[in-house]
Amino acid sequence: MNLKHLFVAILLTVVLPSYLLRAQDDSTTTLDAAYTRPFITNIGSSSTAIGGYLEGNTNYFAEDGISEGLSMELRRFNVFLFSTIGQRIRFLAELEFEHGTEEIALETAQLDLEIDPALVLRGGIVLVPIGANNVNHDSPRWEFIERPLVATEIIPSTLSEIGFGLNGNLAFDRWVLAYDAYLLNGLQNDVILNSEGRTWLQAGKSEELLAEDNNGEPAFSAKLALRQRDYGEVGLSFYRGVYNSFEREGEAIDDARSLSIFAIDVATEIEKARIHAEFAFNAIDIPANLDELYGDAQWGGYVEVTYPILESPLFGFENASLLAGLRLERIDYNVGSFAATGRNRGDEIDALAFSLSFRPSADAVIRANYSHHWITDLLGNPSIKRAGFQFGFASYF
Repeated sequence: MNLKHLFVAILLTVVLPSYLLRAQDDSTTTLDAAYTRPFITNIGSSSTAIGGYLEGNTNYFAEDGISEGLSMELRRFNVFLFSTIGQRIRFLAELEFEHGTEEIALETAQLDLEIDPALVLRGGIVLVPIGANNVNHDSPRWEFIERPLVATEIIPSTLSEIGFGLNGNLAFDRWVLAYDAYLLNGLQNDVILNSEGRTWLQAGKSEELLAEDNNGEPAFSAKLALRQRDYGEVGLSFYRGVYNSFEREGEAIDDARSLSIFAIDVATEIEKARIHAEFAFNAIDIPANLDELYGDAQWGGYVEVTYPILESPLFGFENASLLAGLRLERIDYNVGSFAATGRNRGDEIDALAFSLSFRPSADAVIRANYSHHWITDLLGNPSIKRAGFQFGFASYF
């Protein structure tokens, strides 16, 4: 049984039936992730709070038996700012330093005006509500060091854009319905003809993304998240926009080319096992002369299960826990077949990962991970095997 078949089996036999079983009682949804960070929930009587998180790792990987050895990195140092400006007016920002100071980015800077819990106006630099991981990706929350491939390669997380829109929560009985909807500048030209040599949405995040739209056609993104407090959460999300510059000084230089992302995510519990799954599908308008080499359809997904092996005082930590995790992943950058031969296009990755993590508290984690990737090129040649170990920590402050 290959990983594709295993995905389907797990989805049909584990994830979907889990909605018939009890899960953790929780009235928040994935879309509330930014405001459920500990530096805000522990704010007390103050109107302003500063917090963040730190993540550091060691990495040892080998590809087809060849390794560059052991390396260490301070992967992320993120600073959060939060302030209640007035009655039902709040501000949230996140400044991210990646790989030391190799990359510095303003990931979030948003202002919320609450008309009602069901209607909040938001503007600024926002996390685009596509999938679950893009809006809920803080490292201390997860047992795996690497983010899922679908969340970084198919959905170009972390995706922040300048925009404005609406969000809100509707609560009734034991159900919570949350929504986000925004107009945004949108991804830009390098979605194709980039350094990766494939359709790659990550390359569409140009430096101008937070300053101006490259084509004057706003993108749109929206998500609905439904949580039943006993059973878990399911989310449906959508993103669509024109990515290329198709006019110059009022003259048409290309057809307007759009891209769309559709995503579904699930979070639930069976007994103490926490289950997360996310699947995304991309449709991209590609020039006819680049068809087949650059994919006009992509998809990816993962299923992740974590289970607490031990929950008791340990090493002097009163609320310690030890958890084990398993993740299965698959992504396909170029769905379809070659017209000339009828053979399936490759450009695919299958992956398997294991985790063992120690949590001295809910807001800090020490993690050991092993992962194995099978990487197939566009022509379908025998897979390249990449595997490695990682050890690291992550903590809110």
